[in-house]
Amino acid sequence: MRNDLSDLSVFAAVAEERSFTRAAVRLGISQSALSHSMRGLEKRLGVQLLARTTRSVSPTAAGAALLQELAPALERIGTAVAETMKQRERPAGRIRLIIPRTATKMVLLPKLARFARMYPEIVLEVTSSNDPVDLVAGEYDAGVQLGEFIQRDMIAVRVTKEMRLAVVGSPKYFESNAIPRHPQDLKDHACIGFRFSNSVYRWEFEKGRKVLTVNPLGPVSFDDPELVTQAVLDGVGIGTAMEAMLAELIAKKKLVQVLQDWCPTFPGYFLYYPSRRNQPAALAALIESLRLKE
Repeated sequence: MRNDLSDLSVFAAVAEERSFTRAAVRLGISQSALSHSMRGLEKRLGVQLLARTTRSVSPTAAGAALLQELAPALERIGTAVAETMKQRERPAGRIRLIIPRTATKMVLLPKLARFARMYPEIVLEVTSSNDPVDLVAGEYDAGVQLGEFIQRDMIAVRVTKEMRLAVVGSPKYFESNAIPRHPQDLKDHACIGFRFSNSVYRWEFEKGRKVLTVNPLGPVSFDDPELVTQAVLDGVGIGTAMEAMLAELIAKKKLVQVLQDWCPTFPGYFLYYPSRRNQPAALAALIESLRLKE
């Protein structure tokens, strides 16, 4: 009964006002429309809800019993609708965000404290995942992902500058293994793989017009870039990770970067979401906070 909620609201207004005239003014509808609504509701229920005379209106016993249960329920519905509408104007509520761990450290955590201070009524519910996901199917409000993996029907906002991967090994590893000068040299090395979207990520190299792809072969692969880095630090083999995340380890000579001239830049991370229509204020605040400022 699609009209029941509307008609029950009409009944509650008439019963509370004890007047069709006052109820029509309160609801902003005509008396004839209000009367039609009441007749339809009573007919569907098969019960008279209002006793009417030319001078007065009052709920019947059945109407009074219904009103006792109905009034609090309608008030809760009204409150819930009002709170939902406030989300258009006041940054508040929950945002479900899915984001790779690396991007969480690079993009979200450096700005999180300030964001929390500015918007104390927003709660971020963060899920870590390296793989691209369907935001709508997963019931996420937004995600962060590398630009090349974002679907074309998404709205994308840049949140990092261009980036590139670094190929690294530990000093300990290179004590007994030659430093690779060309991507093809990697076939003679233990390469630590990173699993992405249920497959091992293929290392992509570019120099001038030369483009090469290497399938890393080695003793282990991980689905967490931090574990790849730790295995490299432990001397297990050569691995890759975002250059920005490894900069300090390289500067302290805990890692040795190789093949720099073969590692191209790529667009980096973007925050993405399904639509601009009726965007909640909380999501708009998050987008503006994470957006890369030129």
